[in-house]
Order: sequence, then C-alpha cells, then structure tokens
Amino acid sequence: MKIAFVADPLDSFKLEKDSTYAMMREAARRGHELHALEPSDLAWHKQSVIGHASRLHLTGESGNWYRCDPARDTALEQFDAVLMRKDPPFDMEYVYSTYLLEIAEQRGARVFNRPRAIRDFNEKMAIARFAPFTAPTLVTRREDLLRGFLADHGDIVLKPLDGMGGSSVFRVRANDPNISVIIETLTALGSRTIMAQRYLPAISDGDKRVLVIGGEPVPFCLARIPRPGETRGNLAAGGTGVARPLTVRDREIAETLGPQLMEAGLLLVGLDVIGDNLTEVNVTSPTCFQEISQQSGFDVAAMLLNSLEKLI
Repeated sequence: MKIAFVADPLDSFKLEKDSTYAMMREAARRGHELHALEPSDLAWHKQSVIGHASRLHLTGESGNWYRCDPARDTALEQFDAVLMRKDPPFDMEYVYSTYLLEIAEQRGARVFNRPRAIRDFNEKMAIARFAPFTAPTLVTRREDLLRGFLADHGDIVLKPLDGMGGSSVFRVRANDPNISVIIETLTALGSRTIMAQRYLPAISDGDKRVLVIGGEPVPFCLARIPRPGETRGNLAAGGTGVARPLTVRDREIAETLGPQLMEAGLLLVGLDVIGDNLTEVNVTSPTCFQEISQQSGFDVAAMLLNSLEKLI
C-alpha cells in the first residue's frame, strides 16, 4: 500500500514511545510505501485536496532515523490510505484540516480516522453517548450547577473540554477555599463550558488507556499511575505506565463501544477508564502502542496494520 501519514514534524518524534513511529516501522517492515506530511501541507487546489508530501524512508538508526525524498504535491486520493495522526490541541487549524480531509474523502481518499468522526467525537463530551459506563458527570458553564454538583458529591474533578495531557485538571473538595477562582478561571467567568466528574479514588490504581482497533479491543491496556501526591495519571503529568491485561469490565466497555466506533469511521480509539468508569474517548491520535507492546509482548502496531490492510 501507499500510505500517507499526516503528523507532527518528524524531528519531534520520541522514537522510544511514539505510536505513529511504531505504525510507520511496522508498515515499512511489510513493504508498504510511506509518505509524510504535516497539516500545513494540505491544500484545496484546482478542485482537489493535495498534500505536499515526501516519500519517507526509515533508516533503522536511532539518531538520523529517516530520510525523505523531495516533497511533491499529490492528490490525497492517490494514496491507498491517509492516516491522520496530528496531535492536539484540537484548535481551529485542526478543524480546518478535517474539512480538507473530508473533501478529499469525497474524491475517493481513504482517511483514518474519518475527519467527520474526529470532529463529532469531542474527546471529553463523547462519553455522553455511552452514559451507562460513566461516573456522574456534568457539562456546563454555570457556576450554580458546578457548585451544586460539588455539594452533591463532595469530591470532584473539573477540566476543560479541549485539554490534553492532564493540563488544567483540578481536583476540588467541599469547602475548598479556591473553588471560586478555579471555576472562574476554567469557565473564563462563565463564557467557556467545562466538565465536572465525581472524583474516582480508583485513579490511584491507574488511569487505564484501552485501545480499540477496527472495533476490537487490544487485550492489554496501559494503566497510567499517578506519581505520589498527584491526582492525574497522564504520562505527560509524570504518571508511570504499566501494561495489564484487560479486566472483565474493561473488555465489556471496549466490546460494547467498539462496533459503534468503527461504524462511525474510527479505526483507532483510545478509551480512558478509571476503575469501572469510562472517562474519555480519544480519537485524534491515540497513543501507548509502544509501552503496551514492550511490556506485554503484544504487537499493537501489527494489529493496526492487519486491520488497515483488511479494510483497504
């Protein structure tokens, strides 16, 4: 296959943990032709969506790990698959990229994850589609509702709807002297909608990343365990990742959601599960491939390529 990766700059990759690199390495091992471009390389030109893409060659070296042929404009439908792997933030430039990729789909391009699905599944809000699996949750910009939610549950987490890596996530308890300023800051004085969730003590055992590929769960998750004194398990916030087999509940959630996610055009999804509760549905550029593979021996990238090859 001829595969195009829309991703962050190649020089920013951390090879020891980058999931996109794991995908590239497995695709190259299978003899597929790799191409790389950034969202800024997309354009609608002469009624076609083109990518200023470079043929990518992996060298196998840890330092200079790749070389690229000169970039050239290529209509996206000329690739067998286009993998959208740009990391958040999910800002308006990201949205514009999904618009361009959706136009490319109309001309025959095969884009994964589907751009419309990426837009439709806000990674925080998407849990509302699967409410039976979630902890008590409130989405609002109203201070009175947020205070009422805190009064009802006594210990809650507040977070923005567009955050990543655990940024701007606050744990708030009843009678917290900072509650007013936290709500004012996160909601921008009532002008920005945020999420509140009941605090889940099971976070101490890890915020589990459960990967779903082609509608099927990867049999191992990565439990991201908070460092001492921290309530966030995100690796970006200093959490430690430990690969574990899926629990019965993890599998129930993944197997229930998997077919629905795949039908929506989401080839790869990262479900975040704390204890028995679904907390996020990650669709932009789910990661943890390498950590799971290194610790469990299960080849996550091979599962993704198997699914992609079957679809194409």
